[in-house]
Amino acid sequence: MKILKHIIVAILTLEAKLILKKYQPRIVAVTGSVGKTSTKEAIFCVLARKFNARRSEKSFNSELGVPLAVIGAPNAWYSVFGWLANIFAGLKLLVLRRPYPDILILELGADRQGDIARLADWVRPDIAVITPIGEVPVHVEFFAGPEDVAQEKAKLAEALTAKGTAVLNGDDLTVLEMRDKTTAKVITVGFGEDSMMRASEYKLVARTGGSPAGGHPDGITFKADYEGSSVPVRLHDVFGKQIVYAALSALGVGVAMGMNLIEAAEALSTYAAPAGRLKLIKGEKETWILDDTYNASPLAAHAALDVLKDFPARRKLAVLGDMLELGKFTIEAHRAMADHAKECADIVFTVGPRAKFIADELSAHGFDAEKLQRFSSAEEAGHALEKIIQPGDLILVKGSQSMRMERIVEEIMADPAEKEKLLVRQEPEWQGK
Repeated sequence: MKILKHIIVAILTLEAKLILKKYQPRIVAVTGSVGKTSTKEAIFCVLARKFNARRSEKSFNSELGVPLAVIGAPNAWYSVFGWLANIFAGLKLLVLRRPYPDILILELGADRQGDIARLADWVRPDIAVITPIGEVPVHVEFFAGPEDVAQEKAKLAEALTAKGTAVLNGDDLTVLEMRDKTTAKVITVGFGEDSMMRASEYKLVARTGGSPAGGHPDGITFKADYEGSSVPVRLHDVFGKQIVYAALSALGVGVAMGMNLIEAAEALSTYAAPAGRLKLIKGEKETWILDDTYNASPLAAHAALDVLKDFPARRKLAVLGDMLELGKFTIEAHRAMADHAKECADIVFTVGPRAKFIADELSAHGFDAEKLQRFSSAEEAGHALEKIIQPGDLILVKGSQSMRMERIVEEIMADPAEKEKLLVRQEPEWQGK
C-alpha cells in the first residue's frame, strides 16, 4: 500500500508542477501551527471579491494534499478508480486548455523536517503567510524541538523572491524573526503597536444585546489600521482573537495584491468559520456549544479557553481532549492547560490518557472534585455531558483530530440532523473509523 501511495504522489506531483508551469497562477501559500485553514478561508473571501481565485479544499496541506489542491481533485481515500480519475483530471488540464484560476491559495503543512522545503521548492509562492507557531507547536513530536519546527516553517518565507511578499504574525516572536530570512517585502500583522497591519478595539458583540444565556452572540468587531488608514471590520458567527489574526493576514494579502483596505475589509464580511474551528452551534436544553474539534495544540487550546472566558453564560463547561504529536512536551503542555482552564471554566471534563494530566493538575490545585470528571473516550464523555447540561450553559469542546471530539458535539447539539453540514469528519471514510 505504501508503494502504491508513493507512486500516486509522484504522478500527481509531476502533474501539479506541469499545471503550474502551464497556467502560471499567482500562488498564496499559508503555513504555521495555528489557524492555517481559517486564514486560508479568510484570504479566499478577500481575493475572490476581485480575482478569479481558488483555495485548497479542507486541509489539503500534505505531499498528497497540495497536488490535489493544484489539480482541483478530491481525496479518493481507498478507491483505486478514484485515484485514476484524479490522475486523468490532471492530464486533462495538461492536454487541453481548461479554465483555471488566476490565483491559488494553498495550505502547506509540516509533519517532519523537510516537508515545507520540498513543497515550497515546486509551489514557488508569490505570497507567503505564516500564522502563529507558539512555544509548543503542533506536530513537534517528529522534530528535535520547537526551534526545528520554526526553522521548517521559515522555509516558506525563504522561498520567496525579492518580488514576493511575506505576511508574518507580528505577535509571535518566533514568526516575527522570519522577516530577517527573506528578501521579500514584509507585512506584519497583530495587536502589537509595531505591527504594520494592526488590530484594535476588539470586542464580542451580540445580536440582541444578550449572551449564550439569553440572546444570540453575533460575532466580533475590531478596527484594522494600516499605513495611516483605519477601517472597521465585523465578522459574523466567529469568535476569538485568533480569528482576528486570520482576518488581518487576509487584509495583508489583499493590499499586497493591490486591493484597498476598505474593499478588502468589506469582502471579509462574507467569511464563515470552517467546521470545527470555534463554530457556535445551538445545543439541546437551550445551551450553546463552542465547537473547536478540528484539532488541538497548546496555543489553540489556550485561545479557545480565552473565548470561553470572554462569553457571558450561566455556567461554562470545558471538555478537553488529548493534544497529540507533542512528543516530550506532552505532560508539560497538558499540565499547563490546567492553570488556564480553572480561570475559564466552572466544570471540566477531560477525555483521553494525556488529558488526564489536566485533571490531575486541576485536582492538585483544589478544583472542586464534583466539577471535574475524567473519561477515556468521546462517547463516554458525550453521554455524561448530556445528563448534566442545563439551560444557559456554554460548552467548549476541544481536542486533537484522532480523539473524535465531534462525537461529543453530535451528542448534545440541538439538531443532530444538521451534523453533516456543521461538524467535521462526517465523510463515510471517517465515520467508519
